[in-house]
Amino acid sequence: KQRHTAKRIWERLRDEHGFAGGYTIVKDYVREKKRRMREVFIPLHHPPGEAQVDFGTARARIGGIPTEVKLFCLDLCHSDAIFVKAFPTEKTEVFLQGHVDAFSFFGGVPRRITYDNLKVAVKKILQRGARELTDAFLALKSHYLFDHRFCRVFKGNEKGKVENLVGYARRNFLVPVPDVADLDELNAVLLERCVRRRQDVLRGHEKTIGERFEEEKDRLRALPSAPFEACCRRAGRVNGLLLVRFDRNDYSAPSDFAYHEVEVKGFTDRVEICHKDDVIAVHDRCYGKGRAIFDPVHYLAVLERKPGALDQARPLIGLDLPACFRDLRALMEARDEARGKRDYIRVLRLLENASLPELRKAVETVLDLSLIH
Repeated sequence: KQRHTAKRIWERLRDEHGFAGGYTIVKDYVREKKRRMREVFIPLHHPPGEAQVDFGTARARIGGIPTEVKLFCLDLCHSDAIFVKAFPTEKTEVFLQGHVDAFSFFGGVPRRITYDNLKVAVKKILQRGARELTDAFLALKSHYLFDHRFCRVFKGNEKGKVENLVGYARRNFLVPVPDVADLDELNAVLLERCVRRRQDVLRGHEKTIGERFEEEKDRLRALPSAPFEACCRRAGRVNGLLLVRFDRNDYSAPSDFAYHEVEVKGFTDRVEICHKDDVIAVHDRCYGKGRAIFDPVHYLAVLERKPGALDQARPLIGLDLPACFRDLRALMEARDEARGKRDYIRVLRLLENASLPELRKAVETVLDLSLIH
């Protein structure tokens, strides 16, 4: 932003070097110099089976709230078939899930994919263009067996196909700004637009994108028989509040695993807490910051030992119980307040193995038969 303009160059030549020529001479020289310095490019040929990947940013109204979303874009360069999907962020699990969904959409895996130097894929740029890859990207490559290529630093034009796709998707798929209930609805729209685009015939071609894609599809690698876990893995430890931290938020775990070492798997839509080979808790993914996400059932065993905390237990705020539970508790505590509260918590503990509708039906039956005296 503080570069020399033609006028400033002329002024310095005049004031510092005694230049007697006019401004027009300098201006014409600068214009010709800039023209000669402009970069020129070579038209590229893309063999079947090659792809390019990039992220872009777009706006949408989701649930009535203006929201910025990240667009995962993959372009099959030979046929111009595309895949576009919106995510909340550009995190590692989003990068992985985007590939999984794109490969599933195309029914195969590109043989080589070109990227810029995304942090989720490149840990460090080494000498002579070598890259130290992240563990997550290496796991993705090992599972799908595709080759990769990275653009030179600040040379995003080397993957111009997908660079243009980001802008194309914003202008053609997201104008006017979509007003949707959730990301699933938005992605259904994007997927439909990707499919509809296959009817187009691009300049320089006689066949539609769809016809060229059917020819290119045979050059894609077959999908692996085993699914790929598109998640970010972190080691953690359940604390005394039965919480384990992941991505700046805390998620609850069952009381049996307090102070245990666990592995946390962050997917785009959920968080799984694992102990050894077992999944011990599953939560909806939270993309906020500094929040605690509770499963009330995780705290019922502790409440049975500490019934005095029942009415102030923060994790139970999210437990929306039908009115029949309130009636049951009142009847139980009418006999003996301390014992009745503990007995009521024991009833709630049945949620550890039964669903809320099942337990509700049982409570209503008990009340109808007047089994609590």
